[in-house]
Amino acid sequence: MSATGSLRRRLGLGGALVVGLGSMLGAGVFVALAPAAALAGDALPVALVLAALVAAANASSMSVLAARWPQSGGAYVYGREALGPVWGYLAGVAFVVGKLASCAAMALAVGTYAWPGHARVVAVLLVVALTALGWWGVQRTIPVMAVIVVVVLAVLAAVVAVGAGAPAVPAGDGRGSVRDVLAAAGVLFFAFAGYARVATLGEEVRDPSRTVPRAVALALGAVLVVYAAVAWAGIRVLGVAHLGTSTAPLVDVVESAGADALAPVVRTAAALAAGGALLALLLGVSRTVLALARDGHLPRTLAGVDARHGVPRPAEAGIAVVVVVLVLVGDLGTVVGASSFGVLLYYAVANAAALTVRTRRGRRRAVPVAGLAGCLLLGWTQPAGSVLPGLVVLALALVAYAVTRRARPRRAASTDGSATRTTDR
Repeated sequence: MSATGSLRRRLGLGGALVVGLGSMLGAGVFVALAPAAALAGDALPVALVLAALVAAANASSMSVLAARWPQSGGAYVYGREALGPVWGYLAGVAFVVGKLASCAAMALAVGTYAWPGHARVVAVLLVVALTALGWWGVQRTIPVMAVIVVVVLAVLAAVVAVGAGAPAVPAGDGRGSVRDVLAAAGVLFFAFAGYARVATLGEEVRDPSRTVPRAVALALGAVLVVYAAVAWAGIRVLGVAHLGTSTAPLVDVVESAGADALAPVVRTAAALAAGGALLALLLGVSRTVLALARDGHLPRTLAGVDARHGVPRPAEAGIAVVVVVLVLVGDLGTVVGASSFGVLLYYAVANAAALTVRTRRGRRRAVPVAGLAGCLLLGWTQPAGSVLPGLVVLALALVAYAVTRRARPRRAASTDGSATRTTDR
């Protein structure tokens, strides 16, 4: 086991694209449409477009940053290098806390769909199994994610086809307020947010300056088309009122369209999609933990990289333990609320970092400014119950940062992506 070794660059464009698609085509497409429809009403398409625009701006900023700093850690690394260590630290904490809750939620979603009476058992076993898979290297996970992506896309295509052939429900006239539409966009934004997994795996991507931007753009574009088609089918068959109250909207779509035999297939696809998203989340969170541990914000034992397989096994194991505990505790309401706020902060830091990067065309300020404003706007619309716990967690993290600052060596990035150690700035 290497103490602080580098990860291996094994992912090409196809593998990076699979990671992006597998992350975004998770539970979001099966679950997020319902609460978004309840908020936005007939303005659901507007909320979807707003979410996509914010996601696209964030994706552009993340792509520029990943090409500039092709290391594991995502916005933690970008914030640290572009804005200073405290901003990178806050971004890293926001990402880890938010995505730990998301990991637990994805695992429980699989358990609920696969074996409703024993959801926790299934969730724990799944976390252990996917962590073990990740121990053998990110390249080993790509075929599994690719199969999941293909199956989920095929099922979603079937849902859209069934919806297109069913009688249409008369359009309603209920529209949410501007704030409600923005809140719905915030809900849908998290269904797009998986493209960051490609950036957090930047240290394992070949030719990251070209591969990461292309993979992010392709994945985001494909998912937007899929989400728009599925949302259209849901509104057409169920109407926004029924869609907004559904606990399994795509199952309701096929059943309302008279294709009851397809309902078990949709449930299976939902479980697979959540499992694929969980696999991608475990990979992304463990790489951010690795980056934090390398810089002394977490125990140095979590910075180990297996010399043979080139994977951060201690970080992956630590993440698995925390997620299993969250699954067993089960009361994720407060933590998931904090995660919503945390993810928006994570992307806000990324956009602010992108403002400092000069590209071949000069500084591209319009896109990161739009992304930063979008994150702050969507964050403002989130319920206080989501924002306040996030603020508490971040405040405690800042206290820990201040207390341990003198004990941490300074990290200075070298040109090859490795690090030298001096005093913390």
